[in-house]
Amino acid sequence: MLNPNFLIIDSGIGGLSILQEIQHQIPGASACYVADNAAFPYGTQEESNLVARLLTLMPLLQRITQPDIIIIACNTASTIVLDPLRAQTRTPIIGVVPAIKPAAQLSRNQHIALLATPGTIQRQYTQRLIQDFASDCTVIKVGSSELVEEAERKFRGLPVRPEYIRNALAPLAAHLTQIDVLVLGCTHFPFLKEDISAQLPSTVKMIDSGNAIARRAAQLLEEMPLSSQKTAQNLFFFTEDTPGSHILVPGISHFGFDKVQFIGQNTIEFPQNPGAS
Repeated sequence: MLNPNFLIIDSGIGGLSILQEIQHQIPGASACYVADNAAFPYGTQEESNLVARLLTLMPLLQRITQPDIIIIACNTASTIVLDPLRAQTRTPIIGVVPAIKPAAQLSRNQHIALLATPGTIQRQYTQRLIQDFASDCTVIKVGSSELVEEAERKFRGLPVRPEYIRNALAPLAAHLTQIDVLVLGCTHFPFLKEDISAQLPSTVKMIDSGNAIARRAAQLLEEMPLSSQKTAQNLFFFTEDTPGSHILVPGISHFGFDKVQFIGQNTIEFPQNPGAS
């Protein structure tokens, strides 16, 4: 498909880690990214409320962006909303789930850790992934919403607070001599990879879902019919205009977006497209 257009949605900027992989693996792709900051963070939302919100929001976003592929760039949302969303649209939808299977394949000690939001940690979907793909491994699960906030702070140019990283990783302390793979089970967490690594032994490898999602998207595009040349859309949307969203704009500009829009409100246009990071 020529110039495919992706709709990528998360509650914040975490899904930009997925966009990075798509930009690397699918040259010519354009993206409309939605930060649903009116419901930030998804990881603390009630399951029924989150499903209802995305089922209501998605038709509007599809009309605005006309995507070829939709990516739900949030582990928590993906574990609960994929089936109902797929039932209301013919557009292919890719979800992001913790990289349990590749982590189990990579682990030599058969001890892996999953660092995710509390919502993802508690989902039965996550437990099924562990049962299906890591039944021969010991899996230590750690939930943290604070690290989502810390990733957003870093994106705003604020210093990462090491004590927050240490506190989030504290439940792993008794297991660090055995754990050799850490799964970053939230799309925000790759932005903290260096900060997390600094608190872990060098023997612990980190893995996330970005590469696998981009490869899956490329496979879907190969199966889709060729379409005519499209005008590239590289737009970033917030669902709510807040002071915090404006602070994020300089960081957003480095991902190749032409403009930032607040749905139903004002628009910030970049003087020139600085290109993908």
